[in-house]
Amino acid sequence: MKKLFFIILFFSIFFSASANIDSLKPSLKVPEAKRYTESLFTTAGKYLDEPFTVFVIDSNKNPIPSAPVLFELISHPENEHKTKIEKSLSFTDSTGKAETNIKLGETEGTYIFSARIKDYYGDASQVYLTVVAREKSWVLLLVSGMIGGLGLFLFGMYMLSEGLKKAAGSKMRNILNKATNNRFVAVGIGTLITIIVQSSSATTVMLVSFVQANLLTFVQTLGVILGAGIGTTITLQLIAFKITDFALLIIGLGFILYFFTKSKKIKSIGEAVLGFGILFYGMHIMSSAMVPLRTFPLFLDILLQLENPILGILVGTLITALIQSSAASLGLVLILGMQGLITLEAAIPLIFGANIGTSVTAILASINSNRDAKRVAFAHTLFKVVAVVIFLWFIPTLAEFVKAISPTIDSMNLISDSEFAYIPRQIANAHTVFNLLSTLIFLPFLTPISKLIHKLLPDKPEEEISPYETKFLEDSLITTPSLALNLAKAEVLNFAKKVKTMTEMIIIPFFEDKPEILDEIKEMEKEIDFVQYKTAKYLTKISQQDLDESTAEESFQILQCSAEFELIADLISSRLRMLAKKRIKYNLNFSQEGKAELSKFHLQTVKQVARAIDVFKETKFERGKKLERKYQKYKAGELDLKRAHFERLRQDIPEAIQTNEMHLELIDLFLRINRHAATIGRIMMGAVESENGNEPDPDEN
Repeated sequence: MKKLFFIILFFSIFFSASANIDSLKPSLKVPEAKRYTESLFTTAGKYLDEPFTVFVIDSNKNPIPSAPVLFELISHPENEHKTKIEKSLSFTDSTGKAETNIKLGETEGTYIFSARIKDYYGDASQVYLTVVAREKSWVLLLVSGMIGGLGLFLFGMYMLSEGLKKAAGSKMRNILNKATNNRFVAVGIGTLITIIVQSSSATTVMLVSFVQANLLTFVQTLGVILGAGIGTTITLQLIAFKITDFALLIIGLGFILYFFTKSKKIKSIGEAVLGFGILFYGMHIMSSAMVPLRTFPLFLDILLQLENPILGILVGTLITALIQSSAASLGLVLILGMQGLITLEAAIPLIFGANIGTSVTAILASINSNRDAKRVAFAHTLFKVVAVVIFLWFIPTLAEFVKAISPTIDSMNLISDSEFAYIPRQIANAHTVFNLLSTLIFLPFLTPISKLIHKLLPDKPEEEISPYETKFLEDSLITTPSLALNLAKAEVLNFAKKVKTMTEMIIIPFFEDKPEILDEIKEMEKEIDFVQYKTAKYLTKISQQDLDESTAEESFQILQCSAEFELIADLISSRLRMLAKKRIKYNLNFSQEGKAELSKFHLQTVKQVARAIDVFKETKFERGKKLERKYQKYKAGELDLKRAHFERLRQDIPEAIQTNEMHLELIDLFLRINRHAATIGRIMMGAVESENGNEPDPDEN
């Protein structure tokens, strides 16, 4: 009886609850904080962060306790069988709540779960939960994709730059040499050079080096600096085009042009095209790697913080300073835009920061340079910082203007499957507008800006350069041979002037007892030896690049001329200096006539060295021919000088007798200096010939 009583009681309770549910039309609802109509995102193989929770309520919205709720997996990725629902059947508690924990399977993809009141059907009694599972190792894939993609992106930019520089050849140097005080021309030159080298930082470093080498004045660089900012916008505009789908096709085309043609010009173009394709393929990899971040709450929260302009500027500056490429850092911003992870308003501060960060490279390059070179780096930084400070107050206005001139969502969707395709174009346009407006703001005021910078960085006595340091050589430009040769030439010119000074000084101790001059000459020769050695190594590195014929020939000419100048210095320091020491030691004196003849021949020799420097600096046919004519004249006059000295010996003039050997040797050595000067002229005229055949002069080794 007791057993029967409990059975009757159980069925009474059960049917009572069922009747209660039937009469009050139960329905399911989900907590307000949960949005089961949207997708949840998590990692495959993990439990959901929170249980799948539902509430059973009646038509009066009162909770129904003890209602049976069935949790089921109704859709999953193919071949997935490891999904786990801890409680498939759960009864509601006193608040009407039922829940279960869910562990996803090991396979990435979409999982759909349902919760329904058991034995009841209809929309009101059933809700769905869609979960998108990321790959288990998505963080590793993200990191490797970003690192590898960024590596390809930067390598592609490098190849693109190298190809363009080789295709441009010496024209790029000629373009820079045309930088004048015409500010509009200078802006155009800066834009063009930056398009070729693919980096405003590289352009500014070049300017620092060229000012350091006295090839450009500081004032000439201001317009070029502004143009460099515009040049970077062209690169970003190209990157903003949604052509990543064609990246492999571009790579294939570049490969064909580079590897299957013999023309160096076409090979250079092929290298540029190949680099362009690799650049876009790197962007494609980074973009694909970033997809999971669209659903990663922590990353989304960080991006929201970037809408704070100051923080965005700092982040953009830091990233660009580390990568040392504003195009690369802004390329990352474009990728965030492609994924819909960032708005234009949040991207603009990053653009500002990237423009400031790009000045860091120039600042580093100017640390050990002269005052004008420091002014170039300072001007670059000043332009960027002041422009950012001005536009910082107008970010909403700038964003509205950019949106007004940019393609709309509908027009971009016609050419792209991405719903966010319009954002990269807006970001690129914002960068262009910022740099164009900045240039227009500063362009009328370049003269007062130049004066201001001179006041902030006034002239001061240049520190004495160590005799064992080069002054102009810049390793970062070796990969741009046409520009690096300018610096090598400036270095040779610098020590060639010291050779001329040595030539001028050496006659003094032959006529006066001034041994201290001989010490100065020895010290100068040590410096020249060191600098010539460093310059020769620098030119060798340049020659190891992929040079066209004219650039290779110019490299050879500079190398050979530097060797000739160094041989003159050796002659003076070793042979002439030792001869002068002997004269002082034994108190020997030349006759008045002999002294006059030697002085005249010495002056002619100094003039020949000056002519050689002039021809080396700026090769002109007439100057080269004059140098050669003078040498032939002095060579022919050698016998006349020796005959005049012989006549004094016949007259038994004491001074002529005691300085006989020294007098004749001086004539020979001065003539050899003349010969080296003439050889420099022949080298620069492209007609090098040896007076002694191929036999080296034993005294000059």
